[in-house]
Amino acid sequence: MKKLKALIYAWISEKYMHGCSSYNSLDVRKSCRSKAQGRAVFAENDVPHARGMVFTWPWVAHRFASQYGFPVVVKPNVSGYSRGSYFPINSFGELWRAIFLAKLWWPTTIIEQYLQGANYRVLATDHHMISVIRRYPPFVVGDGSSTIDQLIDEENKVRQEMNLHPVIFPIKKSDQVVRHLAKHKFNLDSIPEKGQNVELFHRVALAPGGVVEIIDQTTIPDENRELFQRVVKMFDANVFGIDVIFEKGIETSYRDQKCIFIEVNSRPYMDMHHFPRFGCKEDFSADLAELDKIEIEDKHIF
Repeated sequence: MKKLKALIYAWISEKYMHGCSSYNSLDVRKSCRSKAQGRAVFAENDVPHARGMVFTWPWVAHRFASQYGFPVVVKPNVSGYSRGSYFPINSFGELWRAIFLAKLWWPTTIIEQYLQGANYRVLATDHHMISVIRRYPPFVVGDGSSTIDQLIDEENKVRQEMNLHPVIFPIKKSDQVVRHLAKHKFNLDSIPEKGQNVELFHRVALAPGGVVEIIDQTTIPDENRELFQRVVKMFDANVFGIDVIFEKGIETSYRDQKCIFIEVNSRPYMDMHHFPRFGCKEDFSADLAELDKIEIEDKHIF
C-alpha cells in the first residue's frame, strides 16, 4: 500500500506540482493542505485574513454574499497555481458561474471577501525571508499608437529575449483574454493611451501570462518581516510560500492598512522567484543549499 501511495503521489507531483519544492515533513503538509486549515490557524493566532467559509452547496455561498456583499473570491478548498480560483466576483451571476467552475476542481469550495490590492508571494523560513515577489496578472502598457494585439506581440518578444520561458509564459490571445477585454470596453484592435495599463486577465497565475517583480527586502518594515516568520513558526515548517495581499503595499506596515493572508504553501514553486519580469534578479542559492541539507524522510509520501 505504501508503494502504491508513493506512486500515486509521484504522479500527482509530476502532473500538478512540477517544480514545487519538498522541504517540509508530511505532518506539516497535512496541517495546511486545505485553505480552510490555513485560515483556521490564522484566526487562532490573530493573523489578518479574509472573512470566509467552506461550502458544499451553492446556496450557502449565495447567502454569504448576501450577508457580506461583493466583491468576493471563490476557489477550491484544495488546489494550486490558482487553479479554479475566480475573483473579483461582483454579482450573483458571476458567483454562480464561479461556483460551478471551481467545483470542477474540488467538491468543497471556499468563498471569501476579496481585497483589491497588491498580491505577493513571500518565501520565508522561521528566521529569515528568502525572497519576496509581487505578482501581476498579464497586462500591457499603451504607447498611444499600437493596438493591444501588437502590444501583446511586443511583450511576448521581450519575455523571449529575457529568457523567461518556460517559467513565465507568453500572453495568449485567447477567448478568455477577449472576454476580459470586452468587460473593460476593449478589444484586440483597441489602441490604449500612452502609459495606460491594460489588464488582460483577472488572475495573477503564470499560465495565463502573469508576471512577477522582485521586491527589495530593505523596503519591508520589520513588523511585516516578523509576521511572515511567525506564520512559518505557527506550522513548525522549514519554509513556506506565503500568499498575502496588502491594500497599500508590502512596504507599509500591516498595522497601517488592510491586509489579508490568503494561504500558506508547504511545497512552494520557487522557480518563479528566479525569473522576474521586473526588478533585479536575486541569488539565494545559499539559502537553498541550507534547505537541501534538511533530511525529510517522508517527502515522497502524500
